[in-house]
This record gives sequence, C-alpha cells and structure tokens, in this order.
Amino acid sequence: MALNDYKTEIPIDDATRHDVIVARLMNNRPMRVREKGLLFIVYPFDSKAELRSELYYNRAAWQLHILRIR
Repeated sequence: MALNDYKTEIPIDDATRHDVIVARLMNNRPMRVREKGLLFIVYPFDSKAELRSELYYNRAAWQLHILRIR
C-alpha cells in the first residue's frame, strides 16, 4: 500500500522471475517522498520488454508505506 492508499497485489513469483526490487535510493541518494520515495517497487521495464504492459505498470508502486507478504 502506498501513502496515497494505492493498493496492488504482486505475486511472490514476480520477485524471482523478474528481479523486482524495492528501491530506496536513486542516483545513490535516498529518495524523498516527492521523488516517489521513500520506497519504490521497481520492475526491470528497460531490460524486459514483456513487462511493459498495464498489468506490470500497475504493480510498480511508489511511496510504499506498507508491504504485506502472504
């Protein structure tokens, strides 16, 4: 869940299959809230063309506030 109450569900398989990361740095600096921080779920859109779809764009979430693993 993001700070603005945006919710998304990400299959745990995505993390290993697509090298999804939770980023806290941008250009070696901590991200501020207005820069999509403090935490940002990032998919490798640049290196995997098959991820460039609404399904995966909707799974990427910035300003991450709560992460629940089920």
